Amino acid sequence: MENLKRNIAIVCGGDSSEHDVSLRSAQGLYSFFDKERYNIFIVDVKGTDWHVNFDNGDTADIDKNDFSFVMSGKSVYFDYAYITIHGQPGENGVMQGYFDLIHLPYSTSGVLVEAMTFDKFVLNNYLRGFGVKVANSLLLRRGEQYSEADIEAKIGMPCFVKPAADGSSFGVSKVKNSDQLAPALRVAFMESNEVMIEGFLDGVEISQGIYKTKNKSVVFPATEVVTNNEFFDYDAKYNGQVQEITPARLSPETAAKVASETSRIYDILHANGIIRIDYIISKDKEGNDVVNMLEINTTPGMTVTSFIPQQVRAAGLDIKDVLGDIVENQF
Repeated sequence: MENLKRNIAIVCGGDSSEHDVSLRSAQGLYSFFDKERYNIFIVDVKGTDWHVNFDNGDTADIDKNDFSFVMSGKSVYFDYAYITIHGQPGENGVMQGYFDLIHLPYSTSGVLVEAMTFDKFVLNNYLRGFGVKVANSLLLRRGEQYSEADIEAKIGMPCFVKPAADGSSFGVSKVKNSDQLAPALRVAFMESNEVMIEGFLDGVEISQGIYKTKNKSVVFPATEVVTNNEFFDYDAKYNGQVQEITPARLSPETAAKVASETSRIYDILHANGIIRIDYIISKDKEGNDVVNMLEINTTPGMTVTSFIPQQVRAAGLDIKDVLGDIVENQF
């Protein structure tokens, strides 16, 4: 029966600051997948060095012509790629384009959606056209002149300065006055050639995962993010400096509104696989909850401390079955 199992590549690594985080997600996924149903291999991609990591520490080079490798003298071909690269080239459409060229099904959305969701400024302005509430923002490119007074007038203080294309909160700063803009921009430009300056939204931060197949739509319970750090930064995300409450402490009406918006955004994007949408729940002048979209993660973290595994458990689901749903939906 061994040869009837699908060969699944967990594609991890990448070329960004998030390389090591991605390896942790790959280990998480490796532990979650049903080994009786699938043959699972971890493929580490960094630059032009693509290789399979075996349990015993050995590696095998990937043939980029067809994404195969040689094991015990025989070529092994993959049936499916589960992409868990955070950052480029797995979250910006580049890896997806390669898999499209060799006709290998994969777990994420397609090239256009990945490229668009990776660029926070483009995404916000695209979704704003569909009535999704997002913070005011402006874009600065490396080398462009800017006026601190103009930025303060347009965006207000405090604000966030972040790489337009990146994740894991690398290079993100909360700026409380215009004097802090220049150093924050320097930090952000170390990660990206384009930087987004985004208005501060005061409220409760939540994050919600979702996936859809041909015959079902599964919106997970939202997670509330409570951190003593200035914001949900790298340490909060990956080093446990945060309290994560699943399900989030929302009124039933607001929880339903968030779930509906999550499903709507998934459909607007024609997304695929698991995505995770981050929101700020603010208040309007009458004290009603307002749902503001913060950003979208199309290859959300799958480490032990990540939101998605928590939300799957809170939904009473088995992550093995969820991953099986996502893979089999492509066949």
